[in-house]
Amino acid sequence: MKPLAHTTRGLPRILTALTAIAALSLGALTAAPAAAQSYPSKTVRIVVPFPPGGSTDLLARRLSDRLSEKWKQTVIVENRAGAGGTVGADHVSKSEPDGHTLLLGVTGSNGIAGSLYPNLPYDMVKGFSPITIVVSAPLLIVKNPKVPANNLQELVAAARAKPASLSYGSPGNGTSMHLTGEMFKLATKASFLHIPYRGSAGALADTMGGQIDLMFGDVLVVTPQLAAGKLVALGVTSKERHPMFPNVPTVAESGYPGFEALSWQGLFAPAGTPPAIVEKINQDVNAALKSAEFQEYFGSRGFTLGGSSANEFKAFIESEVKKWANIVKTAGVKVD
Repeated sequence: MKPLAHTTRGLPRILTALTAIAALSLGALTAAPAAAQSYPSKTVRIVVPFPPGGSTDLLARRLSDRLSEKWKQTVIVENRAGAGGTVGADHVSKSEPDGHTLLLGVTGSNGIAGSLYPNLPYDMVKGFSPITIVVSAPLLIVKNPKVPANNLQELVAAARAKPASLSYGSPGNGTSMHLTGEMFKLATKASFLHIPYRGSAGALADTMGGQIDLMFGDVLVVTPQLAAGKLVALGVTSKERHPMFPNVPTVAESGYPGFEALSWQGLFAPAGTPPAIVEKINQDVNAALKSAEFQEYFGSRGFTLGGSSANEFKAFIESEVKKWANIVKTAGVKVD
């Protein structure tokens, strides 16, 4: 009976320990909602990994204005350009995970870079807490009007008949426009010569001038030239036709099922940010994206406004990373 008595005497200690554990667990459960209720408690920075003036910067500034109003707290845009967006992304991945430093990441920085740069200083999946996709847009396959092809089928037939006789330009090696071209080559089993430029402007000018034959261009970039008749659109890289170009077929419906390539921008926090804070930002950003102001402004410029759950965006990022990694490996893409 002595062992039993000994056990009984120790029971208060056990109960005390269990009570302490329960209190800690309850504290952990209530801490996250409390943190979300007090968020933001100081200035929020949205890091744009590109110079001022581009579409990512414009989007971030519109979003920061709306969130400042909603949160009654200062929200600023901080431009940290360099290395195709990876400098800014790396900075955010290493920032305090409290929701006060966010990244407006893009296809290149958060979907492609890891496949191109083996020494990338951050992990595109594990380094961030995805919040929501903000906007997306397909690319348009556009040609110089003198190129003798009236549709994608004729373009592919010409490329197969004389490999590398047709050239396409991109803003640079490893960009989403370059890799979409490689994806198109793999899907069509046709050979096109890639000509990299330093930015979209050079590729656009040379496509219009006839120095190269075509390019995979942003809707926002090529729309004025299409309207002026300086370029002709042969296809769009989304699953469905673009509302601004209802007569331009998708690559998929042109004979290459399953083809889809999007240029997207999404909001990220550093990995480890409390889920309750991620959820609060998600809800407030998605509300802004649904507003008539955002829908009209960005929709008229060719963007599809996003709005997803954090889990949906996380799954999307994982699928994008795998897709582009396969394209980079299969096509043997290298960057300088």
